[in-house]
Amino acid sequence: MPSNPAIDTTAAAPWWKFGHVWLVIAGPAIVIVAGFVTLWLAVSRPDPVIAEDYYRQGIEINKTLETPEKSLAPAMKGRNHAATPPQDQPR
Repeated sequence: MPSNPAIDTTAAAPWWKFGHVWLVIAGPAIVIVAGFVTLWLAVSRPDPVIAEDYYRQGIEINKTLETPEKSLAPAMKGRNHAATPPQDQPR
């Protein structure tokens, strides 16, 4: 009987012996593992509780923002320094 090249009679290898299959499986598997690691981190390390006197601290911050000359002093100093021409800057 002559051999016909269109008919392949050899047995195919199992799917796990092909490297491309593992490449396709690896992406979703890594994402699933990373999801479980993220879940473990979220459950094992809870968020810290805010301070008990958070309202008083907010009021104090608002008081400092009411006086712009005090709250903007560092920004104004930096702006003035940046606007000074190089020849007038202290050495």
